[in-house]
Amino acid sequence: MHIPSSWSAIPLQPLRGTRILSLALNLPGPAALLRCAAMGAQCTKLEPLAPQGHASADPMHSYCPPAYEQLHAGMRCLQADLKSADGQEQLHAELAQTQVLLTSFRPGALRKLGLDWETLQERYPQLSMVRIFGATGASADTPGHDLTYQAEAGLLPTGQMPSSLLADMTGALLASEAVLQTQMHRLRCGAGALLDVGLFEAAQWLAQPLHWGMSAPQGVVGGAHAGYRTYPCRDGMVAVAALETHFAGRLCAAAGLPAVGDVATMQQAATHEAISSFLLAHSMAELQEIAVQQDIPLHVIPAAAH
Repeated sequence: MHIPSSWSAIPLQPLRGTRILSLALNLPGPAALLRCAAMGAQCTKLEPLAPQGHASADPMHSYCPPAYEQLHAGMRCLQADLKSADGQEQLHAELAQTQVLLTSFRPGALRKLGLDWETLQERYPQLSMVRIFGATGASADTPGHDLTYQAEAGLLPTGQMPSSLLADMTGALLASEAVLQTQMHRLRCGAGALLDVGLFEAAQWLAQPLHWGMSAPQGVVGGAHAGYRTYPCRDGMVAVAALETHFAGRLCAAAGLPAVGDVATMQQAATHEAISSFLLAHSMAELQEIAVQQDIPLHVIPAAAH
């Protein structure tokens, strides 16, 4: 997996020396654990026993082996049957040297495994716990996945399949943030802390610009602004992000319009038509060159990508 340099080598290493044990399967938990490892944490994942002939019981290993391998590269991975006495012994041997427990089980399953917060806090007062649920509060036991959370948040208005697992990946970010919060609390107060992360709430957070009207079709960044939208060009598509007045003015000038660029001008039908005609008359290579020369935010989208 290519880990962006902006967070793969964080010089502060704020989680250096922090031991994290994860029981979380599928995508959000492993993605959060990977971020924590990049921040210096010592990370261990404890999975259920793999079925015969399989390397892992994590469903992601079956439906996307490359993702599983990249998320777990260099990670310490163990397996145990947590419903057995041996598995419980192995679990608690790990918990005895752990600062943060990361889970993705629903509350009912956690109680059955003896992993409810009250029980853990009594036995391990220094332990913190970050629980990833589908939704927090009363809906924590309701089943769901990224697709249902995005749909409920209003991110799939036409019913199309999402281009990425936005709720899962945002949930991973929130979970790694929650780990940092628990450790700040432990340093300040000397005790463990419990934080819940809901994937539905993560999707709702992502959907805020839509709910504010910003990215709705009539919104400035939803297509109403002629400088902020996608257009066909002669041999593909381009994404133009000339939102600020100075960028929009340069785009207008390139299209043969007065270099005004204010929001009112950029929402006029005539401006849309002129910019659309200008872009359609040029190739991706030509538009890339114009964008560099005129300092216009523009990215070409080859035909195979759309």
